[in-house]
Amino acid sequence: MSFYATIILALALSMDAFAVAVCKGAVLHKPRFKEILRTGFIFGFIEAITPIIGWGIGILASQYVIRWDHWIAFALLFILGSRMIWQGFKAKEDDECCTKSSRHSSMSLIISAIATSLDAMAIGLGLAFLQVDIVHTAMTIGLMTMIMATIGMMIGRYVGPLLGKKAEIIGGLVLVGIGFNILFEHLQLFMYAP
Repeated sequence: MSFYATIILALALSMDAFAVAVCKGAVLHKPRFKEILRTGFIFGFIEAITPIIGWGIGILASQYVIRWDHWIAFALLFILGSRMIWQGFKAKEDDECCTKSSRHSSMSLIISAIATSLDAMAIGLGLAFLQVDIVHTAMTIGLMTMIMATIGMMIGRYVGPLLGKKAEIIGGLVLVGIGFNILFEHLQLFMYAP
């Protein structure tokens, strides 16, 4: 996977963390810089670990599914992207953005970060079949998520949940697009193979 594809993947995976961070920032009144950085770090750290876990699971299973690797990567990206798009359009009355609190506990941030990083674990599973440098990719995903979550917290009180939902939709569209790109590249190689 190229450098640009890795950056685009990292940006797409960070969109759901950004959306949650916007909500987290929206519920706090002028969050302190320490709270903003703590949120970004927790989201980024967990988002960096989960692709490695998924990649490890994928490596163990690679000998059984190597012939269908591109279809697996496509399916995972398509399903996860579609889920993000669906969640972005879904209106929920009990959304986290609507609940007011004075401070976020570390456990609340960790649970939110795990929930937003499950797609990164599935992406790691798909990446196991594409022969990528998982450590570099995971660190890029983690760093991008840390940046996006920090930005989301800082601007969350101004833009609220509307932009958060749009960010999730955009992230989902990018994931689906990357899935189609992987499938297209593989099918193109197959068609032009001697």
